[in-house]
Amino acid sequence: MLIGLLDGALRLLLLLSTLWGAVALWHQLSLPRPGRLLAIAFWLLAGAIWLLLAFQGARLGPLAGMGIQLAALLAWWQTIQPAKALDWAEDVARLATGTVEGDRLTLHHVRHFDWQTRDCAFPSWESRRYDLQRLGSVDLFVSRWGRPGIAHVLVSFGFTGGAANRLDVVPAGGEFVTFSVEVRRQKHERFSEIGGFFKQYELAVIAADERDAIRLRSNVRGECVTLYTVMLDAEDRRELLLTLVQAANRLEVEPRFYHTITANCTTLVFAMMQRIIGPRLPLDHRLLLSSLLPGYIHDHGGLVPGYSLAELQRLGDITQRARLADDAEDFSRRIRQGGPGWVANHDADSP
Repeated sequence: MLIGLLDGALRLLLLLSTLWGAVALWHQLSLPRPGRLLAIAFWLLAGAIWLLLAFQGARLGPLAGMGIQLAALLAWWQTIQPAKALDWAEDVARLATGTVEGDRLTLHHVRHFDWQTRDCAFPSWESRRYDLQRLGSVDLFVSRWGRPGIAHVLVSFGFTGGAANRLDVVPAGGEFVTFSVEVRRQKHERFSEIGGFFKQYELAVIAADERDAIRLRSNVRGECVTLYTVMLDAEDRRELLLTLVQAANRLEVEPRFYHTITANCTTLVFAMMQRIIGPRLPLDHRLLLSSLLPGYIHDHGGLVPGYSLAELQRLGDITQRARLADDAEDFSRRIRQGGPGWVANHDADSP
């Protein structure tokens, strides 16, 4: 019985190693397509030989053979490093950075695009200043497009009393700034979840106006967007924002690869949850399935109290409100009207 289990485990290990290596070569081997296909064919042939020997009862030979083969592949894999300067797609061409002087936060490269279609926009990048003493809210946006368990998560910070300015010029609707962890694609690239496992993309932290980041998803791409107000006290709101700014500054200096599971938009939520629960987050599958994250936060007291999760989802669905607001200057306020948390966090401070 035990021998049979060990043989089964060996065969599964050989199969998975063979498949992983083939996909890794496809995504990262810098050869013309015929050369890449030839390399993959040799890799698959070698893996098939080890599998055949394993099915014939051999153990040490196939294990040693695959071990040598895989060690060579991993040695090459470690040489692949994230790039800082490539021909980036326009919407991720600049990464957010920030500096803090006392209670004044200056964010550089705040994206403020006027999107016409999902692939076309009038670009604009700005520097904006924020008064940290007026940091009044943290909101979580979850944008879904029909794939079970999959969503994009954005975190937005609200400042009361028109606290933001473009280096002393007050912007319309600029009292909210949204952070989004995204794939940093090159101009010729399209996103692939599979490619995200194999160092195909770099990581980007984008700071954007909500009329850019949220409107792009609800109005231009036709996604379903839900807003959840996150319950954090003033100190934790400030610490969360500064933690994200520090992470963005590090990424500007030391680029990282995007990873579909471990380095993606949920990075923002991990930072948020550590402010709510503490550094030791209870393990839960919802930490990996981004569309289910609001349920995890709700269960740990991080959303507006007094509502069920279903009520928060229904009242927080801003898709139609966003489409009606479209490019209105008070877009951010219109999408929040009627939602849980709006009166307590915003209306009392409205000018």
